[in-house]
Amino acid sequence: MKDLEVQIAGEIACSDTPGGTMKKWREIFGITQADLGKVLGISASTISDYEGNRRRSPGTGVIKRFVGSIVHIDKERGGQVIDKLSRVEEKADQFFEVHEFATSIGAIDFAKIINGKVVANEDLMPVKKLYGYTVIDSLKVIMEMPYTHYPRLYGSMSERAFIFTKVSTGRSPLVVVRVTPMKPSVIVLHGLEADKIDELALKLAEKEQIPVITTKMEITKIKDNLNKI
Repeated sequence: MKDLEVQIAGEIACSDTPGGTMKKWREIFGITQADLGKVLGISASTISDYEGNRRRSPGTGVIKRFVGSIVHIDKERGGQVIDKLSRVEEKADQFFEVHEFATSIGAIDFAKIINGKVVANEDLMPVKKLYGYTVIDSLKVIMEMPYTHYPRLYGSMSERAFIFTKVSTGRSPLVVVRVTPMKPSVIVLHGLEADKIDELALKLAEKEQIPVITTKMEITKIKDNLNKI
């Protein structure tokens, strides 16, 4: 339950249009502006102003009250939406695996540990720090993963490496990163030769200013090495 609330709050806080994201979650929970306003103690028109981005972006206090209120209303109605979303959350490990480091590591040392080759934005490697990594099944994430999971890819911090497996050209992983509001510090394309990387993928990496690394080290060996940090 708490993870779900943190996920919703994080998505709102990181959104370019937080009001629109609040509206999305209100509608997912099937709550009217009037019913939400009663619980929050504000008018429906005020909620409408937030959702239409006519008021300044909500602070952490407003977001916390909003999330608490939609969860409270759903519980009062039997908790069907919460149960549905929670069941979906339990399946997240089939799409990705998140690991946090005990201490930070520089991107250059990270590349050495995974026997990686930097193929884009090598000049940025000395200034990039990593606090964890996420191994991502690129096919399942793109084809099957619910959009509600995307904020969870970043674990506790966005300063991390995204390690994409089952990559064919690298284009799809970079498109995924391009359209999400938060960005990883480094992208790893696992098992892909440097000359096989799609030209658009490299252009997107340049635009986002994210170093891209390729490696053919076995994924189990990569995780074993990184989990010692």
